[in-house]
Order: sequence, then C-alpha cells, then structure tokens
Amino acid sequence: MSRTPLYAGLAVVIAGLPLVCNAYWTDVCVMIGLYALLSLSLNVMLGQAGIFNMGHAAFFAVGAYATAILNTLCHWPIFLTMLPAGAAAGIFAMAVARPIIHLRGDYLLIVTIGIVEIVRIALINDVFGLTGGANGIFGISRPVFFGFRIVKGIQFYYLVWGMVGVSMLLFYGLWRSRFGRALNYIKEDDVAAEGCGVNVTGYKLAAFTLGAAWAGMAGTVYAAKMLTIAPESFNFMESVILFAVVILSGGSQVGVLLSVFLFIGLPELLREFSDARMLIFGLAMMVMMIWRPQGLFPPLARRYAMPPPEEGARP
Repeated sequence: MSRTPLYAGLAVVIAGLPLVCNAYWTDVCVMIGLYALLSLSLNVMLGQAGIFNMGHAAFFAVGAYATAILNTLCHWPIFLTMLPAGAAAGIFAMAVARPIIHLRGDYLLIVTIGIVEIVRIALINDVFGLTGGANGIFGISRPVFFGFRIVKGIQFYYLVWGMVGVSMLLFYGLWRSRFGRALNYIKEDDVAAEGCGVNVTGYKLAAFTLGAAWAGMAGTVYAAKMLTIAPESFNFMESVILFAVVILSGGSQVGVLLSVFLFIGLPELLREFSDARMLIFGLAMMVMMIWRPQGLFPPLARRYAMPPPEEGARP
C-alpha cells in the first residue's frame, strides 16, 4: 500500500502548524525539528545499517562548536559554516570509528558512550583553548539568507523543517540506492553480506561518517538558534533520547518524525501534570514495547522486479 497520501498529509500539517501555534509552541516545534534532523542522521547508522551508536551527541557538539568558532573568531556567516561544520564532524567520526567499526552490538555501544563523554570533558576543560571551557561560547550571530536576517521563531521553524524535508528526500534516495540496499543487507546479517561480496567495513564506515556529518550540520542550526553553546547541552542523555527515538520509530523516516513528536512534544503537552508526566510517558513506552515491538512505523518491505522467464524454461 502506498504511503504517499500519508506523506502529503504530514507535510501539510507541518507547514500549517506555526500558523495556529503561539510563540512558545512554535519554539517547541523548532526543537522538535532539530531533534528530527539528528534522529534522521542517526537513522542512517542505526535504522538502516544496524550500527549501535549512542555517542551521536558528540558529532552534534563538534558541528555546533565548529560553527561557533568560525563565526565568533573568524567572522564567517552562519550558513557558510554549515559545510565546514559537517566536514569536521564527519572527519572526527571517521577517525574515531575506523578502529572500532568492526565491533558489534553492545561492545560498539559501550565504546560510543565513551566517545561522547570524552568530547564533553574535553570541551569543559577547554583542551584546545577555543571552546570557552564550562562557560561555552557566546555571541554567535543570527543566520542571514540572501540579505534576510532570520530572527523570529516562525522563521527558524521553516528553516529547520525545510532542512528536515530535504534530509528526508535525500535519505529516501539513499535508501533506494545500491548503497542503501547494502546497508540493509548488513543490518540483517553482516556475515552473510560479507560472504556475498559486500564490503561490510567500508559501508559501515561510510554510513557512520555520513550520519555524523549530518549531525554536525544540525549543530550549525542549533548554534544559530541558541546564540550560545555550552558542553552540558551535548551530554549523554541527548544521545540516549536520539537512540530511543530511532528504536521506537521502527527505522522509517515517518516513524522517526512520529517518535520525535512523542519524545519531545508529549512531555511538553503533559507539563501541567508535572508530577506524573514521566510516569505517563513511561507507561506509554511500556505499552509500545509490548504491543508494537517492531516500532511505530517500520519501513515497507523491499520489492524487486523478477525477470521474465526464458522461453522454453520449465515453470
């Protein structure tokens, strides 16, 4: 069954949402969009390739700090820092992943937890003399797009969700490509994939680097929105939330969006029940684990066209 009507309806709802929301909920939706960007980038690793990465906040931090340093010290415009920030996060991911990418499951998970903690501690201690220590970096400028200064919440809303839309299109094309099929084989059974001639290490490293680079570019938007960044914004719990979002989603892009709305939007909706909201949220997660273990919206099964039978061949 085609999901095109669902995608179209979801796009219409997202496009019209800030027109009926107040300033507070528009800002909440901006943060939901940022988490959606990060979750889509993690989905390339976890949802498509099955790489257990719980250190995604480290690559988010590298991108945000690269943007902050280039903007405050070198006076680069925000949008010009996006590609260098993504490149910095991707290069860092490639450097740390190359020795550990052969690890599987929980072993890789534990190492990636160590990566995010190492990055956070290095930022707090200002190891490179550029990150401002525990105080972080202040004075980041607003982005300017063809002379138009992006300041208001609704402007950031359409910027962030526009990037989410572009990311979904690009990652959908990736999923449909030969590269995406190879990642799917690796996720299902990497030993069988390697036996069929798939370069498992190379594809895993490429997926890891791509997802990290996209998280670095999301860090650019975060720095421009907040105007100040600090190490505590990129702690281990951010990685846990992103990991849980992708697991709950089932691995599809629409599932990622629904999971982000549940993880970020639902606690805000239940804020008036502050004493019980986390209990309600936890119960909802338990129900999901029991009744929907495959995730909220698992991707459709791949279908491949079979060649017509040759003439004279047996049926």
